[in-house]
Amino acid sequence: MTSPRSRPSDPHAAASSDVSASSASAPLRPAKRMQMGDIARLAGVSIATVSRALSGHPAIPAATRDRITELARSVNYQVNVGAASLRKRDVKTVAVCILVDRLQSISDPFILSLLGHIADALDQRGYALLLTRASTEQPDTITHMVENGQAAGVIVIGQFIHPDHLNAPMLRGVPMMVWGAALPSMLYPVVGTDNELGGYLATRHLLEQGCQRIAFLGEHQHPEADLRHAGYRRAHAERGLMPAPQLEINSPFEPGHTRQRFASWLTQAPEFDGLFCVSDVMAVNAIAVMAERGIRVPHHVKVVGYDDVAMASHVHPSITTVRQPVDLAGFALVEGLFAMLQGQRPDSTVLPTVLMVRESSSDSVEDGTHAP
Repeated sequence: MTSPRSRPSDPHAAASSDVSASSASAPLRPAKRMQMGDIARLAGVSIATVSRALSGHPAIPAATRDRITELARSVNYQVNVGAASLRKRDVKTVAVCILVDRLQSISDPFILSLLGHIADALDQRGYALLLTRASTEQPDTITHMVENGQAAGVIVIGQFIHPDHLNAPMLRGVPMMVWGAALPSMLYPVVGTDNELGGYLATRHLLEQGCQRIAFLGEHQHPEADLRHAGYRRAHAERGLMPAPQLEINSPFEPGHTRQRFASWLTQAPEFDGLFCVSDVMAVNAIAVMAERGIRVPHHVKVVGYDDVAMASHVHPSITTVRQPVDLAGFALVEGLFAMLQGQRPDSTVLPTVLMVRESSSDSVEDGTHAP
C-alpha cells in the first residue's frame, strides 16, 4: 500500500498487533493549507476583516475587499467551506456519498454494513446521516452538499477509477474522508485495508492448501480489486509461478454479472483447483454455480473470498475470507472527518488485514484467524 499508517484510538485497534502490512511510501498530499490568520498577517488586518472581505460583506470598503481577495488568490488560499457552513448555522448532519458506477452496487452487503457502523459513530456524536450518491457525470455533488449547507462534511464510500473527481472537492476545502484504496495521485485522506496484502494472504493460503492452478475472479479496473490482483500475482511469484491468463475471470462486483460470467467461463475453463474472489458475494455466487455443475467445494475446488460480510460465516460451506473490519472503519472515518472540521489534516489509516479460515478452503478445518 502507499498509504501512511495511523490507527483510531478505539479499543478494537488492539487487533492490529496481529497484522504485518506491506511497507510503502506516503501518498501525494497537498502542502499545508494557508489559514485565515496567515492572510490577516500578510494583509495587516484582523482575522474578522479577512473573513468579512472574503464573504463580500458590504461593511468592508471595496478596495480593501479587492486587496484581500487578490492576496488570498495569490497564495492559493482555500476557504474551508465546511467550517464556513458551521459558522453560519449549526449543521448537525454529515453526508455519506456512495460513488455509483457499473463496478459496485449500493446494495452490496459490505457497503450496507459499513453504512451502519458510520451511522452508529455519527449518532454517538449527535449527528445525523444524509445518504446520497454521485457518479462521474455529477462531479460537483460532493462539493455542493457542503457549500449549500446541507452537511457539515462528507464521507465518501468508494473511488472512481481515477482520483481526480475526489481531488477536486478536496482542493475546494471540503471536509472529506474516503473509504478505499490509497492511490498514488490522491490528495485526500483514506481509511481502508491493505488490499495488496489481502490478495497475497488469500492466494498464499490456497497455495499452502495444495492448490496449483488458482483462478482469480474480479475486475482490474476497480482500484481495490486491482490491488488484490497484485497480491494474487505476488503470492505466485514467490513460488516461481506465473498464473495462466486463462485463469483470470474479469467480472464486476454485481452478483448477476458474476454468475453469468463465471458460468460462461466454466463451459470452457482450463483445469483449476483453487479460486480467489475479490468479494464474499462473488464467492457465494461462484460456489452456487459450481454446485449446479457438480463441482464440490472444497473437495474439487478450494475458495477464498474477501470482506468477511455476515453471510460468509453462515452459508455452507462457510467462506474463508479476508476480513475488512467495518466497525473500525466507521469509527475511523467519522473521527477523521471531525478532525478536518476542526482544521486538522488527518493521515490515512490502514486497518488490520486478517485471513479468516473456514470450510471453503480445506477439507477439514476449524474456523480460525490467520495473519501474515
